[in-house]
Amino acid sequence: MTATAVVDVPSGTPARVDTPAPGDPRLARLSLNQRTTAEWNLREAIDGAVAAGLPAIGLWREPVAEAGLAAARRWVDDAGLRVSSLCRGGFFTASDPAERARAHEDNRRAVDEAAELGTKSLVLVPGGLPPGDRDLSGARIRAAEAIAALVPHAVERGVTLGIEPMNPIYAADRGVISTLAQALDIAESFAPHEVGVVLDTFHLWWEPGVHTQIARAGERIVSYQVCDWITPLPADALLARGMMGDGHVDFTAFTRAVAASGYPGDVEVEIFNAEIWAAPGDQVLGTMKRRYVELVHPHL
Repeated sequence: MTATAVVDVPSGTPARVDTPAPGDPRLARLSLNQRTTAEWNLREAIDGAVAAGLPAIGLWREPVAEAGLAAARRWVDDAGLRVSSLCRGGFFTASDPAERARAHEDNRRAVDEAAELGTKSLVLVPGGLPPGDRDLSGARIRAAEAIAALVPHAVERGVTLGIEPMNPIYAADRGVISTLAQALDIAESFAPHEVGVVLDTFHLWWEPGVHTQIARAGERIVSYQVCDWITPLPADALLARGMMGDGHVDFTAFTRAVAASGYPGDVEVEIFNAEIWAAPGDQVLGTMKRRYVELVHPHL
C-alpha cells in the first residue's frame, strides 16, 4: 500500500510514508499499548497486533482480569507476542493506614500478575493527593515508602518496578512524582533490577535537563513509551495525548537520548485520545506504524 493511498488518523492528513508490512525489521521493537486501542478487548488487541506484524503488546490489568489471567497468558503465548509491560500498580499516597494496606496488597497482586504474564516490567503510577490533602511532599514520601515495601515481593517474583513520573498537570489526582529526576531519586535507593523508571514522552518532554536525566537513568529504564503533546488541551486532560507527529514533542532528540542510554527494550505507543479511540483499530495501528518508522525508529 502506498503512502498516497491512505490517510493518518485522527488528523485525516495524507500518510507521509508507506505502511510497514508485517515482517518489516523496523517493527522489531514496536509494541502496542492496549490504551491506544481502548475500544478493543484483550482478544481483539492481541489479534490486531498480530495482524499488524507487531512483536509485543503492553497490557493493562483490567482487560486482563476480564479475560482471566490464565487465558490472557495463553493467548499472548499462542500469538507469539512479548508482553512489554503491565500497567498498572501504584496509587500509594492515601493518608489512611488501612487504605495504604489495601493498596499494598493490590500491588502485590499486580506483581504476581506481571510475573504470570511473563513481563519483567510493572508500571507504577504513584497516585495523587488524598481528598482535602495539600501536603505534596508528604504524599511523595508515602509513595517512596510504599515502593520500598513492595520491593522484596517484586524481587522474589523477578519483576522490576517501574516508577512513571507524570506531567505536573496530574500531580493532584494521579502522579505526585512529576519529574524523571524525582523518580530517579527514589529508584537509586535500590538495585537497577529492583526499581527502575518509565520514560513517557508525554510526561517528560518538557522537563528541563531531561536528556541529562535520561543518561543518569541508564540501565534503570524499564520502558520507553511514546505519544505526542497536543494543543489545545481537551476538556478532559487525561485524553490529551496525540499520535506522534501531531504535536510538540521532539522525538528525534528524546529518542536519541534514550538510545544513548543503552536502552535495548520495546517502544510502546500509549495514547489516550477520544478521536483515536473512535477510529477503526486497524487504521490506528497503520498510522502508528507509519509515524513510528518515520519519527522514532531512525533514532533508536
